Amino acid sequence: MPLLIMKFGGTSVADADAIARVAAIIMDQQAEGDSIVAVVSAMSGVTDMLTSGVRAAATGSDAVCRDVAEEILHRTREAADKLIPASAAERRSVVTAAEELLASYVAVCRSVHVLAEATPRVLDRATSCGELLVADLLAAHLCTMGASSQVVNPAEVIVTDDTFQNALPLPVETAEHCARHLAPLIAQGVIPVIGGFIGATVDGVTTTLGRGGSDFSAAVLGQALAADEVWIWTDVDGVMSADPRLVKDARVIPVLSYVEVGELAYFGAAVLHPRTIRPLVDGRIPLRIKNTFRPQASGTRIEPEANPAPGTVKAVTNIQGLSMVTVEGRGMLGVPGIAARTFEAVARCKANVLMISQASSEQSICFVIPAHDVACVCGKLEEEFALEISRREIDRVGALDGVGVVTALGAGMRGIAGVAGRLFTALAQYGVNIIAIAQGSSECSVSIVVTEEDGESAVRAIHEEVMRR
Repeated sequence: MPLLIMKFGGTSVADADAIARVAAIIMDQQAEGDSIVAVVSAMSGVTDMLTSGVRAAATGSDAVCRDVAEEILHRTREAADKLIPASAAERRSVVTAAEELLASYVAVCRSVHVLAEATPRVLDRATSCGELLVADLLAAHLCTMGASSQVVNPAEVIVTDDTFQNALPLPVETAEHCARHLAPLIAQGVIPVIGGFIGATVDGVTTTLGRGGSDFSAAVLGQALAADEVWIWTDVDGVMSADPRLVKDARVIPVLSYVEVGELAYFGAAVLHPRTIRPLVDGRIPLRIKNTFRPQASGTRIEPEANPAPGTVKAVTNIQGLSMVTVEGRGMLGVPGIAARTFEAVARCKANVLMISQASSEQSICFVIPAHDVACVCGKLEEEFALEISRREIDRVGALDGVGVVTALGAGMRGIAGVAGRLFTALAQYGVNIIAIAQGSSECSVSIVVTEEDGESAVRAIHEEVMRR
């Protein structure tokens, strides 16, 4: 019997009606003969609310967390009233569990208020209840529909290191715990429901998996259980060829490879965090992105290899709010270690480098970083190269603000002559000036630096003139 890991995001479980829709999707898929493990996010906005309460407590106000707890408890009770019959014992059980979880949250906030500090470990403990509340609601509703379903505590199955707020699952330990706690339930036809985003250290201390954590949870469980597929349910039909707010005829991409979706995630497409792909690559497990609100739509399937048509550009992305930093000087020619020292200085600011370009003459190197990191990066570079600047070996360290990176992606670009030429011709036709260019050795993407004002025009140019023809 095929095993599917089905993860449902915050908009998919936002209220009672949404959770009922999720339960119907699960039941329909089980009726097709599949075994299901459900992974759920918190209701939309809940994790942010929990975080704001803790941070307010750290700065002197513990009233915010009480208000947050009351609001979340109200939403949970309201959902329980709609999803679970009054006569069912599950309703009282779900509400009691919610009351206990949120009372614990308020207690943590009080401790934070006294200490005036919210450590990463404390934040993990405080913000990890939203997913558990949804898991209780969904499992109880599935039971009222006649299914056999059981909540499984994520801390019992996803074992992580102790990097609080951004923990990394330990594959061997996680596989062992899944074999112990999940595999027997699956074999009995039970639908396990697990809160995403949450794990625990080997010693049982609660951790969270950071940005994209619930998607990551689903992928980790897919690897640990050797699932046949992982399905991510969200509020869009799949991965789009461009931002539909910029390109009216943007379309769903039916098939992508692991490499392509990794590039898309890195270059700003709101699709998946790059970490989500990693556990699936080792097991060569396909992933599908589907729309909870249009389950009949086929979505986007992500496979180890996508067998693209030669010359195909599948998607175009646009990241804004960036600056391009340039280090240049005639004294850099043939001098080893300049690049290493440059990026060591950047690392001291903990800045993320999105793109690098270097002239073949070796007289300049430029790279793109978030605009908010420019002051620190330029300062560290001037410190690092103070001697070279004084000797005029390096002429300047400068920054160009207000730029963006537009990236065209597709494995079909690999080894095909003329793709870059088509891109540049399209941009010229739309009057877009190219500031810098970079292409990775995978040949799956070409990134172009343009002004923020030209970003939208560049996306439309590539989509209209290159991708539609």
